[in-house]
Amino acid sequence: VLADHLGDSLASESAATGVNYDWWQEFAAEATGLGTTFSPSIIGFAAVLDNISGLLDARSRVAPIAAALGLYLAGWTFLSGGILDRYARQRPIRAHGFFAASGVYFFRFVRLAVIAGLIYWWLFGYVHPWLFDEQFVNLTRGMNVERSAFLIRAFFYVIFGTLLVGANLIVDYAKVRIVVEDRHSALGALSAAIRFIRNHFGQVIALFALNSLTFLALLAAWAIFAPGVGNAGLSMWIAFLVAQMYVIARLLLKLQFIASQTALFQANLAHSSYTSAPVPAWPDSPAAEAIHS
Repeated sequence: VLADHLGDSLASESAATGVNYDWWQEFAAEATGLGTTFSPSIIGFAAVLDNISGLLDARSRVAPIAAALGLYLAGWTFLSGGILDRYARQRPIRAHGFFAASGVYFFRFVRLAVIAGLIYWWLFGYVHPWLFDEQFVNLTRGMNVERSAFLIRAFFYVIFGTLLVGANLIVDYAKVRIVVEDRHSALGALSAAIRFIRNHFGQVIALFALNSLTFLALLAAWAIFAPGVGNAGLSMWIAFLVAQMYVIARLLLKLQFIASQTALFQANLAHSSYTSAPVPAWPDSPAAEAIHS
């Protein structure tokens, strides 16, 4: 889309060597679909701030991004079972065991995801509008001090963010209980997760705080080293590699969240390296079965 719009114009040369703001404004005015995401918020640390703002303000995403997000969530749902099983056992289960575990827990996690989706739909569809479209408007009507209005909105952000974090923690520990205790019921796992969080609230929050501080440290590092707009050539590829390193660090931190939550649960309600399910084994092929017989 960008190449078609730029063509061989003089604007293409200035765009390749920095930022052509006039052309960017012209492109943004005509963009549709995925092209609408080409905005200044994609540069460096601004992308992180835009994602946080989009989450708290419940902004919808364009169809191509929503589809990509759906594929990502489906893939992560499949892999989560193998990841959790590997962490719970604390010993290698090899590729066949990993993917077998992923397959075993996939449909259980899908059922859990449906329930979690309804919870998030209620939060974004009803709670968010009630807070920001009704209560915020009522409280700030006639208010002429911008700082006071900002503090009220920030307070509502904290409330909504707390609800999101709470829902996320419940779903995370429900996954842990499904894998470690070989649970089949998504509702039963959610109920058990709520009980665990309630009975070990201090430990759960302390662990979440430590993981969150690590996440904030990563964001701080990214804010410092995030590349801005550079020239075409070597600097462009260096910026691309730095950005991919940040993505990898985010994924590693996500694995750290999963591993630490699994360890906390096992330390309180099970012994180390314990899962009630047997080690998953990939089914043998018909040829292997014939040889065995």
